Amino acid sequence: MNFQQSFLIALSDNSLWMEIDFLQYQVRNGDTLTSIASRLGMTSEELKLFHNSHCQKIDKVWFESLNDVKNIFVPTNFKTKEQKELERKSTFPSQWSDSFWAKKYTGNETFESPYESSVNISYTIELNLRKDKNTSWHILNYLQSNFKSGGNTPDDKVSSLSIACMQSIMPLEFVINEQGKITGFADHKKMTETFSEQRKELEEFYVGEIFQNYMNTFERNINDEMFLLKQFQSTLLFQTLFPNIDWFQKKTKWKESFYLVQNSFPVQCEINIEQENEDDNSVLTVLKGKITELCTSQEIMRGIKLHEALAEPASGTIVLEYTTHTKNKNLLEVKASVLLSHEDQFIHQHHINITQG
Repeated sequence: MNFQQSFLIALSDNSLWMEIDFLQYQVRNGDTLTSIASRLGMTSEELKLFHNSHCQKIDKVWFESLNDVKNIFVPTNFKTKEQKELERKSTFPSQWSDSFWAKKYTGNETFESPYESSVNISYTIELNLRKDKNTSWHILNYLQSNFKSGGNTPDDKVSSLSIACMQSIMPLEFVINEQGKITGFADHKKMTETFSEQRKELEEFYVGEIFQNYMNTFERNINDEMFLLKQFQSTLLFQTLFPNIDWFQKKTKWKESFYLVQNSFPVQCEINIEQENEDDNSVLTVLKGKITELCTSQEIMRGIKLHEALAEPASGTIVLEYTTHTKNKNLLEVKASVLLSHEDQFIHQHHINITQG
């Protein structure tokens, strides 16, 4: 290394020379690798590796004794493995807080199947959190709007009725637990009463048996609180946007169950985690899951477990990618994808991208 090209600062005792990220220590009588390393909070092996990675080949050291060694390179800000791990973990969400979500997100979803044309939908999501005055619950006010299909507002009456029914009960209010997961509705009765009132206006525009049957089914479904809750919880959107905060602090693979198809049953997957710094302000957490549960892809698609001998176990994956802010742990962006296959041929793909703003 050419120190004439380095920015050096001499310390007062003239035994240390500082560069920006390390020091050049002048070896004294009686110094050993261990004695120097211990003063730095390092092991002798760590110090040896650090010195050898910074010095010229001829100046490398291999032994505990430092006879005939004039200088040793030492780090200015050494961190142990434990300190590095704590520092790494501090950049990822460690506990749920109401600052995890932004106020507004834009969502885009694509559904693909070899049997049908692909479908693309987009929408906006507005979130508002508050603490209930009478309980310790956190209440999430959830508003989903501006639905578009293929970039256009649906203009057929069946699609517009579907959107109108959902909009009539918005905003929804969910109860959030300490891990950031939705556990129930804050006031289910209010939701059903709201639709009952709104239905009168809908019936003035949507006239006919087909529309009446659709509204009957919709009203029956929202009256069943547990069924309605599962409808939301089983969507890829809700599983993605409302993660378990504990996921971000995992280090080794684990088992987790996901709804790979809405209104199906949760399927156990083996999850591997990868994390890295995107830049100074954001970090990326990637969860990669592979189906481990013994069931078939047909059972998952139909939402019914038959408990019969398996002809061909399901093959599939789920991938969740979270970009969060290093300081306030705010969710900046999340992507998710589900792939189901049968005999090496995909039968269902679902992709989602959610971004702030």
